[in-house]
Amino acid sequence: MGEQHDIDDEAPIFAIAVAAELSGMHPQTLRQYDRLGLVVPARTSGGSRRYSLRHVAQLREVARMSADGIGLPAIARILELEDRVRELHGRVRDLEERVRTELERRPGARVFAAGATGAVVTLRHGTRVRRATELVVWRPRQPISPGESPAEAPAGHAGDDER
Repeated sequence: MGEQHDIDDEAPIFAIAVAAELSGMHPQTLRQYDRLGLVVPARTSGGSRRYSLRHVAQLREVARMSADGIGLPAIARILELEDRVRELHGRVRDLEERVRTELERRPGARVFAAGATGAVVTLRHGTRVRRATELVVWRPRQPISPGESPAEAPAGHAGDDER
């Protein structure tokens, strides 16, 4: 009985009368906002509107902005941009997680060799140099953290290279 359940902010659980009461608006106002595309609730299979906690928060925000003198077209644009920002934050979180996973999967060391012209060439881990030439392997004294560029890593001393 003492269990606490978190409610998903996106779950369409409130009928229009409940959402109107929670937002301090008349149900007809919510219908009008739905028609204008300001706050568009989910629909049941029978066509009834179902509002989420996020919808209720949006309705309160619309009321606040409207009371501050902002017109409905401007409010619609603001809500549209807020949705876009929320979507982009989600994409950034997903990409950061993918990068973090990729960094955890690969070894942190990189292998370099001198090319035929003397230029530094990056080799894939496990790749062998075809010619029997001299190869210099460098390892930092301290590990480089995933977000740090090699230029930001603590500098080593001359002669630290292993030959």
